[in-house]
Amino acid sequence: MPFSTTLRTNIAKALQAELGLTNVMAIPTVKKVTLSVGISPAKHKDSKMLETAEKVLARVTGQKPVRTKAKKSISNFKIRQGQVVGLKVTLRGQRMWDFVGRLVHVAFPRVRDFRGIPESVVDAQGNLSYGLVEHLAFPEVRPDEIEQIHGLQVTITTNAETRERGLALFRALGFPFQK
Repeated sequence: MPFSTTLRTNIAKALQAELGLTNVMAIPTVKKVTLSVGISPAKHKDSKMLETAEKVLARVTGQKPVRTKAKKSISNFKIRQGQVVGLKVTLRGQRMWDFVGRLVHVAFPRVRDFRGIPESVVDAQGNLSYGLVEHLAFPEVRPDEIEQIHGLQVTITTNAETRERGLALFRALGFPFQK
């Protein structure tokens, strides 16, 4: 059974009862998932770094990443205007739900020394932003193919509107928060 179908049936009913909502349309849900990888200017000297990060992000998400460019030159950071400084992918629909399911049930248990997500990663609007130090937590990435390990920032945007409703949504989805 797909993860989105589970949300609509079991999780939505539990959330509605927990939050005391009468309208089904007021139940908080996930709107989009954004994954991003930052590429520092020091790593630009290795020409393969950008290509390998792009391949890894495409393999993890099933979607081609977009290259993000610097808007302004910053001499202290050795960044020039128009230089590629990162990659990002925005997931919506079924791909989003598939990724959330893999993140919760596969990637988090594979993170080394994982003790749970702190509740502070959920902001005042109910959105979650979490940074993975290594991208090797995803099973699609084979460690023998990787020359350089890079981080991965995951941002899950919701329509929860408050931190408490966002935390309730993420707990219902099965996110492992610290005790």
